[in-house]
Parts: sequence; structure tokens; C-alpha cells
Amino acid sequence: MSNIVSIVGRPNVGKSTLFNRLTKTRQAIVSEISGTTRDRQYGTVEWNGQTFSLVDTGGWVAKTDDIFEDEIRRQVSIAADEADVILFVVDITTGITDIDNELADILRRIKKPVYVVSNKTDNNSLIYNSAEFYSLGLGDPYCISALSGSGTGDLLDEIVKNFDKPQTDDEDHSVPRFAIVGRPNVGKSSLINAFMGEERHIVTDIAGTTRDSIDTRYNKFGMDFYLVDTAGIRKKTKVNEDLEFYSVMRSIRAIENSDVCVLMVDGQRGIEAQDMNIYRLIQHNLKGLVLFVNKWDVIEDKSKEAIKYFENTIYSRTAPFTDYPILFGSALTNKNIFKVLQAANEVYGKKKKNISTSKLNETMLPLIEAYPPPSMKGKYIKIKYCSQLPDTQVPTFIFYANLPQYIKEPYIRFLENKIREKWDFKGTPIRIFIRQK
Repeated sequence: MSNIVSIVGRPNVGKSTLFNRLTKTRQAIVSEISGTTRDRQYGTVEWNGQTFSLVDTGGWVAKTDDIFEDEIRRQVSIAADEADVILFVVDITTGITDIDNELADILRRIKKPVYVVSNKTDNNSLIYNSAEFYSLGLGDPYCISALSGSGTGDLLDEIVKNFDKPQTDDEDHSVPRFAIVGRPNVGKSSLINAFMGEERHIVTDIAGTTRDSIDTRYNKFGMDFYLVDTAGIRKKTKVNEDLEFYSVMRSIRAIENSDVCVLMVDGQRGIEAQDMNIYRLIQHNLKGLVLFVNKWDVIEDKSKEAIKYFENTIYSRTAPFTDYPILFGSALTNKNIFKVLQAANEVYGKKKKNISTSKLNETMLPLIEAYPPPSMKGKYIKIKYCSQLPDTQVPTFIFYANLPQYIKEPYIRFLENKIREKWDFKGTPIRIFIRQK
């Protein structure tokens, strides 16, 4: 199983700054205005050979003076359900507040590792103020500065100690895993029931009926793989932002441990921000992709022009990666659902495709000679040789050049597009590295 670390805390203590520091990105918006972070952020952290998913759970815009306590309590509850480790961020410059005490009271009841992160310790004289946080009853505070990075290495050392557990399971790892992912109430469980020909998963109109990720072995029509229903949302009476957050947290694990992801989109609503969040998780984890537009049976206009417009709209949102299959159907009427399985199986096969070095060079070197990388600083860049690495997670190609540091992302995309034009890698990501000749 993959590991999830959640950042919790009251507004304006530096949660988003810490998220950006640990993920080495600028993905989360940082501001001194309390409640800046509304949409949840998800990133990956690598440290000492360990990789884990980091979730920024911070920030709401307050409509009333009392909204924070209820919102934070719900958020902490969700984070506690799904996370393996919780980072409780406090502000050393302001000390303990009433909200801090209330959060600490909740976290003390959680039987998971909780680290008190004393943020904004920008100089050594502030370290002595951290003694106040012992009264929270959550152990030693870790003094850090998310802004400068001071102390974050020691914190990461402690976090990854929780992940040194042997991973054992009885599943057949030679069998591919296809994850059915999407936002709540898009029809994931209905699709799996249709695949299996039985009501194996509970289906209701209430968003969030499915509580756990369920693995189902599928062995029919010459195909053999695991189907994973990734809904994983607690049953609630209405949809709110906590449901969306809970959905992605559960999907993180299933996506990271799958080979191909079937991203389901509601044909009535089109591709939305939450769909894009899950799409980015699939891309970040280098998983194969099949996009299935569900509930197409209730769409009035099913003309070729309408389908083409829908496809172009989706591709424009997911650019630059547009080389993946989009299928239209209905889990309710079983229309086109088995084409989804066929497409996922084909994508999995393409992830294992290997191109011989001779054919690769025979095709790519003339193209590179006709369209060489642009010169930089008066120096001409020459690519003389290329090959595909064997036994990689996704097709990975190495191009050897005299000045690899001067080859930029646009030219790497050019190389990828030419590979895709010549060989069929539809649905699977490709990695390209430029190395010294």
C-alpha cells in the first residue's frame, strides 16, 4: 500500500508553504490572508528512498466567525481516517490558540502517528518558545521554518520511519490491476456490476455509498485482471467538498497500485475540476489511461459532431497528453462497457511494448537530422544514438547527445510525438531522457 501524510492545522499557520517545501513545487497558493487554500492539494514527496503522498488540508474562507471549528473538525476526521501520518502544524510566533487546543483534543484520540510541527521558527531564539506546545499532549514539537526549509529534513527523517513496514499480500502480482476512478456518483460501482454480471457492489443515488476500495478478479473472454472500485467515500446525505476530498484520498492509493486507470466522467456534466485532479494523479504516477464518458444514454444529441466536440473539449483540458482512448457508453444499459475492458487491456499491453534499437535508430535519426535541436549559445547539438530501456514501468527512451543540458522540453515533446506517430502507444505515458554521448 502507498503511504499518505496529511497536513492539518488552523488557518494561516503555513500549511501550504510546508506543502510546497516538501513536494518541491509551487503548487499551493500561499498568502498571508487566512483561508487562502480552498481546493485540496495533492503531491508526492521522496526522501531517503521512500515515496509518499502529501495532502494539504488547509484553509477555508470564513463566512461567519464560528465556521472554522466545525470545518476543521470534519477535515481532521477525514484526514485521520485515510492518512498514515498526520502533521499538526502550529505557529510558534502566536503560540497555542483555542482552535489548536480543540484540534489537539481530537488528534490525541487518533491511534496514528501525529507530529506537532512548530512552524515559523525562523531563528534560533524562537526555539525556546516551542516548549509551550508540550501542553498539547502530542509529544515533542519539531521546530521548522517552511519558508527557509530549516528543520524539514529532521521532520522527514521521522516521518519515513513509519513506513518501514513489510508489505505482504496474497494477490497475484503477475495479473494486471485496472482501477476504476472518478468523482462521486459517476457510476463506478454500476460499471463494475455490469462487468461482473451481478450486483456485487452496493449502488444508490447517494454520492458516497461505496466505502472501501474493493478488488474483484475478472477472468472472462480470454482476459484476466483485477478490477478495483476506488469510490471509497463515507455515506453522507449530500455532496460537499469533504466528499470530494475523501474521494481523492482513497483514489490515491488505488491509482498508485494500479497498472491502468479507467477515468469515468459524467456525460451530463462533462469534465470538471475534480476530474482533472484525478487525471493529474494518474499522469503523475505514470499510469495507463482510458477515459469513459458514462451516462451517455440520457444525452439527447448523440451525433458524430457532438461526440467529436466532446472529445475535443476533453483533449483541450488534458493537453499536452492527448494520446489516449475516449469511449462513450452507459453502465446502466451496458452500452460499450466491454470496449472499456478491451481498451484497458490494450493499453496495458502497450506499456510492455519494446522497440528494437535498430528500428528505433533507423526511424528517429533521420527525423532528428532533418529537424535537429535548436542551437544554444552558438553551439550545435547533435543526437547520434537512441535506445529503449528494458523492463521499465512505462516505455522509456534514452537519447544520447553531445550537449544534453541544452535540449529543452519542447524538443523532447517533439521526439515523443514522433515516437507515437510511428508506434502505437495510445493510452500509456512515455518517458524520454537526454544523456551525455
